Amino acid sequence: MKGDLLLVSSIIVLMHMVCGCPEKCLCHQTSKTVDCRNQGLVEIPSHVPPETLILQLQNNHIWRINQNAFSETPLLKILDLSNNSVSNLSSGAFQGLRYLQVLNLTKNLIHYLENKTFSSLPQLKELDLSSNSILTLPETLGNNTGNITLLSVKYNKLQRLDRILLESLPNLKVVLFKNNPWQCTCHVIGLKLWLESFLYRGGISDGIICSTPENRKGKDLLKVPYEMYRACPPSAAHMHLANIHHHSSEHRSSLKHTHHNEKGESSHSDCEPKPKPRPVSLRHAIATVVITGVVCGIVCLMMLAAAVYGCAYAAITAKYHREHLAPVTEQRSPEEKEPFDSSLA
Repeated sequence: MKGDLLLVSSIIVLMHMVCGCPEKCLCHQTSKTVDCRNQGLVEIPSHVPPETLILQLQNNHIWRINQNAFSETPLLKILDLSNNSVSNLSSGAFQGLRYLQVLNLTKNLIHYLENKTFSSLPQLKELDLSSNSILTLPETLGNNTGNITLLSVKYNKLQRLDRILLESLPNLKVVLFKNNPWQCTCHVIGLKLWLESFLYRGGISDGIICSTPENRKGKDLLKVPYEMYRACPPSAAHMHLANIHHHSSEHRSSLKHTHHNEKGESSHSDCEPKPKPRPVSLRHAIATVVITGVVCGIVCLMMLAAAVYGCAYAAITAKYHREHLAPVTEQRSPEEKEPFDSSLA
């Protein structure tokens, strides 16, 4: 009898583990959603049904996500970990979530991310890292993150962001940057170029507002003119900037000046602008084009006037010949015939 009771109890426990719902959570079979919100959890709950598609863990006290923490739920599509105390994400924290599309990590205490943190999420489309304490981002979010269409890093402590990271996300459509202490110095040129290209292609962004240096504080990065960075040392982004200005002689001279500074002369490491920056050659080029266009227009008008005058003169001359010379010829023709007739007589 005791053996039968033990067997039944074991079966019940096993069924609860396989098909049951985690303690303090609500499971919705129809939508395949597990709701563990506002339960004071300090770790990822176990015994989550393997068919779960949506896991809601927001508003708890979860502080760490261990490796393979979601191995029981390989079919997850939406994972919400917002408003917790997560400060550390191991490289294999999301291992096995190959179908995950939305990951919300907003309002946590994350300050660092490893290169391979999101490598196991090939279907990820939306990644929200806003309202954390992130100081810097790696050059890539992972090897399989090319499907991300939305990236939010607003309300963090980012001072710079390498354009290599953004270029590794070819399907990005929306990127949110606001409320970070952005340093708009030399290293931001690459990000400025990327953002201009991104917006030109139809991307959506809330922009980057400079925090430093003081003379650019509160300014939109896109509205800071390129000549303000002419004292920066040469770089790949700077060479791209040189192409934009058509390799002008003024720009080449500024690059040479910077090169001399690197060899021992006065350095401009703080990238402060010159007191009176000279206008870039692009403006001269535009002025030249405008002046050339005006001159060509005047010449064309003069040629048109000459052509009209010539046509009018020709028309008047032809009319004069028809009206005055023709009657005279007709009147003189009988008189000219008389000598001919008399000679015949």
